[in-house]
Amino acid sequence: MSKITIGRQFCGPPNSGNGGYVCGILADGLDGPVTAVLRAPIPLDVGLALEARDGGNVLLGEADALIGQGGPATQELPEPPAAPSLEAARAAGLRHIGLTQRIHPICFTCGAEREDGDGLRVLPGRLEGAETGVVACTWTPHANFADAKGAVAPEVVWAALDCPGYFAWVETEGRHGALLGTMTGEIAAPVKAGEEYVVVAWPILKDGRKEIAGTALFDRAGRLMARFHQVWIVLGPRPMASAPAAEAASA
Repeated sequence: MSKITIGRQFCGPPNSGNGGYVCGILADGLDGPVTAVLRAPIPLDVGLALEARDGGNVLLGEADALIGQGGPATQELPEPPAAPSLEAARAAGLRHIGLTQRIHPICFTCGAEREDGDGLRVLPGRLEGAETGVVACTWTPHANFADAKGAVAPEVVWAALDCPGYFAWVETEGRHGALLGTMTGEIAAPVKAGEEYVVVAWPILKDGRKEIAGTALFDRAGRLMARFHQVWIVLGPRPMASAPAAEAASA
């Protein structure tokens, strides 16, 4: 067992860890494709326990409450669409909805208000000429997220391929509000800091409150570097305030 802390830098929602980043931690040390499942919000700036168990990893919080678990993949990985050109991906990134609306402004992955090197600034937008929901952008990993040889940490690659799947469904349905539940993926080749990559995401299937998406990372020559299958859980409507509370709020 090891003790880890998810710092506030690696938030998704303001008070919870970035789902893709934590899934990448749960995949650490495991061979082949991995399925990581998030069971609870990820506390920030507190000690957590990462434990090897049953051929995988579990992340435990206070009183050994289960936060997430990772193990050999239980889901086949999707076949991504053809990689767009760098120019097409750059143009798509200029259409990112978060550039004109405050959606997740401080998210480690897609926060448009984060500085490069503090956040990842993976900002996908609608890909011109592609099917509905396909989004893309480019991403040049900062040296802050790499080792001495320039290799980007795997959990950062998982994080970079997290939010694009969310935005694929935003483009498809025109509404916001979902949390990552499960992420299955593999990194096929080392990702290097300072090199420009193409990020692509696409909707796969909607099943009730579950929205399934695929995400992929390509190098500038179109070689597949990483790919993921995601299950997003759509948030339900907020409960209506009781009459006395509503009256008090309007007083």
